[in-house]
Amino acid sequence: MHVTARVQRIARALIGTLAVLVVAALPLVAAPVAVAADCPDIEVVFARGTDEPPGIGAVGQALVDSLKALDKGKSIRSYAVQYPASYDFLAVANGANDASAHIQATAKDCPKTKIVLGGYSQGAAVVDVVTTSPIAGLGFSDPLPPAMADHISAVAVFGNPSARLGQPLTTLSPLYGPKTADMCNTADPICSLGQNFNSHVSYPQSGLVKKAAQWIVDNHL
Repeated sequence: MHVTARVQRIARALIGTLAVLVVAALPLVAAPVAVAADCPDIEVVFARGTDEPPGIGAVGQALVDSLKALDKGKSIRSYAVQYPASYDFLAVANGANDASAHIQATAKDCPKTKIVLGGYSQGAAVVDVVTTSPIAGLGFSDPLPPAMADHISAVAVFGNPSARLGQPLTTLSPLYGPKTADMCNTADPICSLGQNFNSHVSYPQSGLVKKAAQWIVDNHL
């Protein structure tokens, strides 16, 4: 599928269901608990965007690479949030529950590890749910206890659909907003009223990933 057509499809469907996602009106799913085998200095927990193959995705990898380049003296590990990242956007529940479970397991097993939570596009909606829903309901079954904020050093989201509605994560979450970089590329229709669909798939080239990484290292690590 052509890049512009694919991003237009994502924009229509993702924005159309945004309100449902942010309030976690999601189907109930089981969340696998990921336990850290060892304890890095920093762990990047990242949710990929729609239609990307399993893993942390291109934006997540760019963030990890940027953090490694800026903070060479520390060990950095990544964790790919497990969820479909399909056009069934209500399945964001899988990602929200998986991210929450993994964060809590890491905080328990590696209490000194600093967690950087991030997401791109639909993955940013996953992060919105995790950081703004303090109670279980409508499918989000594993909310983060407030104490987890001490373990999550920073949050970075890219192409966040809630920003298109004037609700960036920096304002949506009183607890995590001050430690959040909510990045929107110029005229990205997923996070702004712009119509440059190609800008949504060019975050690694835009400089915004490096900018977010620099802000994280300078202020939160």
